[in-house]
Amino acid sequence: MAQQLSPPDAPQPKDDGAPPGTAPDPDSPEMAEPPTGLEPAEPDLPTADARLQEREDLDLLFAELAQPDGETWARAETDILRIWSRSGSAALDLLYKRGEAALDAGDTEAAIGHLTALTDHAPDFAGGWYLRGVAFYLEGQVGPSISDMARTLTLEPRHFGALTQLGAMFEELGDDKRALEAYRASLKIHPHQEDAADAVERLEDKTKGTDA
Repeated sequence: MAQQLSPPDAPQPKDDGAPPGTAPDPDSPEMAEPPTGLEPAEPDLPTADARLQEREDLDLLFAELAQPDGETWARAETDILRIWSRSGSAALDLLYKRGEAALDAGDTEAAIGHLTALTDHAPDFAGGWYLRGVAFYLEGQVGPSISDMARTLTLEPRHFGALTQLGAMFEELGDDKRALEAYRASLKIHPHQEDAADAVERLEDKTKGTDA
């Protein structure tokens, strides 16, 4: 994570001499932009019943994640992150994966480009805002990162990744009180985050004797 969601007519394939049935190169210029025409992709969007089921699944997973003992929380964490990475559209999920791949490659500028396209087309997809917030942070743009994390939490208040990231940024800015609030809120949702727990202990020692 870091640590945390995700268009016009589809371009005609270029005749590059590849044999029929050859998969397109994801790094080719034709793949630089999202497939165009969101209307055809709408049937892939989850139905109301599917969204309700996903929400119920998340409720169960968060209950499991909050258990202080045992090892099942790790599986719950993995499942939550997997659900959060899905926008409900194959075309938009591709943008999310491109942004994620660019971050892994250290190309934050490309990641921000892909993820801005994603948030433009899927403004209600929390995963896109979170990942773009991470990219902004890695690019040194703390203000836009904080804004994206706040948007993430508006859409998904239980996004522990966004809360922990906010805590780290507030701590870097010297705002220990808000950093502690963010870290504590994150740990209340996901108590198994060692970095956040260490940060709380560090800040509590630092602010001992204050109102923090």
